[in-house]
Amino acid sequence: MLGIVFSVICIISFIYSLFAGTTAEVASAMLDGTGRAVSVTLTLLGVMSLWSGVMETLREAGAISFLTRITKPLTSRLFPTAAKTGKGIDAAVACLAANMLGIGNAATPLGIMAVNEIQDGDTVARDDTIMLTVLGTASFSIVPTTVLALRRAAGAV
Repeated sequence: MLGIVFSVICIISFIYSLFAGTTAEVASAMLDGTGRAVSVTLTLLGVMSLWSGVMETLREAGAISFLTRITKPLTSRLFPTAAKTGKGIDAAVACLAANMLGIGNAATPLGIMAVNEIQDGDTVARDDTIMLTVLGTASFSIVPTTVLALRRAAGAV
């Protein structure tokens, strides 16, 4: 639906430019905007790739398991069933850690993995899954990494 709305806005702008005599300026602005969009997308792709790799390396090195053991008093209250069964708790902690670092793009695959492990094929949302979804979408962060990358791509110092 958003694509349709955006297309209609572009078409109306182009038709208006024909009557106003500003077709060259509109075409130039469209091309400049497209170039900036590609630049920002590539910047975010690089940041997302970097942090996804860092999180996977931490997981394979055992740092996520260590973090899970350290935060067990908190996670056992937030995710009681997952903490008892051990299913999905590592991925949930990694998802929350990624969100706290402000790398929500890298947290998304971890969150999906945690939900799949916690649900264990169940089609009804469990309390732990709902809690992880709420905490994941709250997007509280200590270091806003994605915001910093966007500002950098826009030319901020």
